[in-house]
Amino acid sequence: MEVRDLHEWPATAEEAEKIQDRLRPLLDLAGPGPAAPRTVAGLDVSYADGSDRLVAAAVVLDAATLDTVEESVVAGTATFPYVPGLFAFRELPTLIEALRGLTVTPDVLVCDGYGLAHPRRFGLACHLGVLTDLPTFGVAKTGFVGTYAPPGEDRGDASPLTDAGEVVGRVLRTRDGVKPVFVSAGHRIDLDTACRLTLGLCPGYRLPETTRRADHLSRQALRHT
Repeated sequence: MEVRDLHEWPATAEEAEKIQDRLRPLLDLAGPGPAAPRTVAGLDVSYADGSDRLVAAAVVLDAATLDTVEESVVAGTATFPYVPGLFAFRELPTLIEALRGLTVTPDVLVCDGYGLAHPRRFGLACHLGVLTDLPTFGVAKTGFVGTYAPPGEDRGDASPLTDAGEVVGRVLRTRDGVKPVFVSAGHRIDLDTACRLTLGLCPGYRLPETTRRADHLSRQALRHT
């Protein structure tokens, strides 16, 4: 699939922030996204212990059956330092190569991370959305920014995630009585649609099948690299 080259990879935090500032106006946060996507891709990265060596995985699923349609795995090395709010720059180069290895262009991308729920309102899901121009959103295991009231205990219960007076995401219960996930829109999709798709991708587990499959694939490949 195609991923646009819109910038060089930065060497410093200042350069990375300038890239985020330049790309942020390109976000489409109003588009509803596909009402009934045919394919959905999950993205995840696994790191070798005590190393910058990593493996990025992209897994495309049939949105209706959750059967695997295609997989792509790429090994690489993170060259950008760990800086809060700029973590995407460690993973994006290898993730992009994994996406380029797909012959199927998915209708939606689901990132293991954040979109608008980010201190600069430009998390990994926003960045990948702009580079691919695909509907993209993030589903994170833990919160990064913002405050929220705990949602109810039933599957589908949710509460707004707010930061500096702005709703940047939603805290969503995907299973009864299990810790919620943090959903945020990235590009060309609204929050309601992102949450609805998240629930559809969580038929039996807390995390979406997109994330679970990509995580498993990247960990498995890491053991063999």
